[in-house]
Amino acid sequence: MNNHQKGLLLTALGVLVIAPDALILRLISLPPEQVLLWRGLLNMVGFLLIVVLRYKSQWWRAYLNCGRAGIGCALLFSLSTLGFVMGNHFTKAANVLVILASAPLIAALLSRFFLQESLPLRTWLAIGGCMAGISLIVLDDLGSGSWLGSAFALLAAFGLAGNLTLARSQPHIDMSPMLALSGIITAGLAFSWSGTISGTIVLPDAVNLGWLVLLCLILLPIGFTLIQQGPQYLPSAEVSLLLLLETVFGTLLVWLFFSEAPSAQGLWGAAIVLSALLLKSLLDKQKNKPLLSQR
Repeated sequence: MNNHQKGLLLTALGVLVIAPDALILRLISLPPEQVLLWRGLLNMVGFLLIVVLRYKSQWWRAYLNCGRAGIGCALLFSLSTLGFVMGNHFTKAANVLVILASAPLIAALLSRFFLQESLPLRTWLAIGGCMAGISLIVLDDLGSGSWLGSAFALLAAFGLAGNLTLARSQPHIDMSPMLALSGIITAGLAFSWSGTISGTIVLPDAVNLGWLVLLCLILLPIGFTLIQQGPQYLPSAEVSLLLLLETVFGTLLVWLFFSEAPSAQGLWGAAIVLSALLLKSLLDKQKNKPLLSQR
C-alpha cells in the first residue's frame, strides 16, 4: 500500500466513523453552549487517551513535535466545531452539511495560495461533481433556514479546510494530538459562554450523557484522529473531498432513524457523489500504476 492509498483509507474510515455526528446532535436536548462545553471536555479526554495509547510514555513528545502549526490546527478545529454545533442549532442540518461541503474548494484555494500545490484536473472535476450531487440532495429541503446558522456553517467549512491545509504544510508531523488541545479551547469558550448565557453549567441527564459520551468520547476522537492523519499522505483538498461522504451517509442515517425518506432527486444526488469519488479513485489508481511499476 503506497502513501496515497494509505491516506485514502485513513480518511475514508474516519469519515464513516463521524457520519452520525449531525444525527446524534439532533438527539441531544441541551442548549448549544452546553453541548459545546461537554463536547469539548469529552473530546479532550478521548483524544488524549488515543495519544497516550499510540505514543505510550512518549506521548508528551507528540505535542512538542507539533509546534506552532499544531496550535494553529487546534484553533482552526475549534472554529470548525463551534461552527458545526451552532450551525445545526440555528438552521436545518441539511443547510449545514451542504455549506460544509464547500470545504474542498476552500482547501484547494488555500493549498494553491499558501502551499503552491497544483491540483490535477480530475480533482477539480470530482469536486465539481460532488458539489453538484450534494446540491441535488438538499436543494428541495433547504427551506428558509437562518442566515446566522448559514454563517456558522461557513465558519465550520473555513475552519475545517484551514486545519487540513495547515496540517498538510507539515506532512511529516502527526498533528492529530493537537485535537485534544482543541477540546480544551472549545470547552473554555463554551464555559465562558455558559456562564454568560445561562449562569449555570448543566449536568446532562442519563440519556443526553449517553449520546454525548458515544459521540464525543468515542466516535469523534477516533474518526478525527484518522482524518487528521490524512494530510500526511494526501493534499488537503483530497481529504476534504472525501469528507463529502459524511453528507451522503449523514442524510441516509437521518432517513433511517427519522423516516425522512429522500426524494428521487436526493437519491440521484447521492449517486452522483459516489460516482464522482469512485471515478476519481480509479483515475488516481491508473495514474499511479507507472510509478508503482518503477519501484
